[in-house]
Amino acid sequence: MFITYVALISVPYVRHVSRPPGDARDFAWHLFVPCRDEEAVIGATTAHLRAGFPQAHVWVIDDASVDGTARKVRSVAESDSRVHLVSRRLPEARTGKGEALNAAYRALDRWLPADTDRSRVIVGVIDADGQPAANCLDMCAADHLFGDPEVSSVQVIVRMVNRDNPRPFPRRGRLVNALGQALVRMQDLEFRVPISAIQLTRRHTRTVALGGNGQFTRLHALDTVRRQYGRPWGGSLLEDYELSVHLLLTGHRTAYTPDTYVDQEGLPSLRRLITQRTRWGQGTMQCCRYLPRLWSCRHLPRTGKLEVGYFLLAPWTQLFGTFAFLAPLGILACDAAIPGASPAAVSAWPTGGGLVLYLLLGITPPATWGPLYVWRCEPATGLCGAIGYGLAYAVYIVLLFYVTSWRAFFRILLGRSTWSKTRRNAEAHQGTAAVET
Repeated sequence: MFITYVALISVPYVRHVSRPPGDARDFAWHLFVPCRDEEAVIGATTAHLRAGFPQAHVWVIDDASVDGTARKVRSVAESDSRVHLVSRRLPEARTGKGEALNAAYRALDRWLPADTDRSRVIVGVIDADGQPAANCLDMCAADHLFGDPEVSSVQVIVRMVNRDNPRPFPRRGRLVNALGQALVRMQDLEFRVPISAIQLTRRHTRTVALGGNGQFTRLHALDTVRRQYGRPWGGSLLEDYELSVHLLLTGHRTAYTPDTYVDQEGLPSLRRLITQRTRWGQGTMQCCRYLPRLWSCRHLPRTGKLEVGYFLLAPWTQLFGTFAFLAPLGILACDAAIPGASPAAVSAWPTGGGLVLYLLLGITPPATWGPLYVWRCEPATGLCGAIGYGLAYAVYIVLLFYVTSWRAFFRILLGRSTWSKTRRNAEAHQGTAAVET
């Protein structure tokens, strides 16, 4: 099933042809930037958004930060009427990104005139470290995106802005920096190739998903979700995908474009990356409760229902995959270390040519993304680099998702559903410097 799935989603990715942009002046743009202790990056992000998109309003949501986030934004807002600070206070604050976005939605609702055409108001969500491309809003206004009145939401591609940084850890050694740079490169590959391929395929199944960064939605579509579910963004740890589900269930159409992008920081720290992906995996597991409604939804075609089911069940199948794929390798490794230790168990698994085929079937599908990444995104990289990226990605995807799926599963068993913020790279560097000092 997985090999067939990879082959199917590769086709739209390979065949994609860029389309012309529209005119962002046809819409009113409001960019939500949720922040929780983002003093290290919010100044640069706000300046980038105001310089690059002077027609847009920027709504920074301070989620009870304990650093200087609010102070920085307030100083800008005092001299710029298009910068707004939405302040949240404890105990209501720090309850998740979705609730922070809902606070900005309510503030925008109060700020807009009563006679506003809410179908022409576009709400974008940009992470505190996000930097959209110069053509981002024009591209979203294209005829096949918001230029089509049937399109309610648009997701753009995400890139890692620090993918070429050779020293993600300035105070650490060469090996640590090499591993950190490789980890960031794998995230860039992941978002720009397999995730993009999945989204391009979802355009045919009408199930395009919104991400946490670079998502844009018509205000009237958010109004529909609020009337149906009480608030636009839900309370799961994957609030972006939950919004996608709510839009699908209420008959709205979502769209995707790889013709523009938003840059964000990749995480060079394995610990921080595992924390982030555990949250995503647990959020996906939480959204499985929508499967019965999605399967009976009259707005979705049958292929869309299959795609949504495949995605939502993926973390659970990865739990099974731990035994189906990794357990045989562990048994063989033990037998190699201690000959004859488990002859009965080892005899049940393939050996010789069968083992080679077993490994090829497990590694080849994810490894194919390496050459596609080089072809589409990094053409200056040679053939050896393309193969190396592919093999590294196969290891990255297998180990990362198996580990985070189990961590997410145990968090659910233990009843832990708190939203854990992933520290920015600048914060981590400051922490390292403090320790060294």
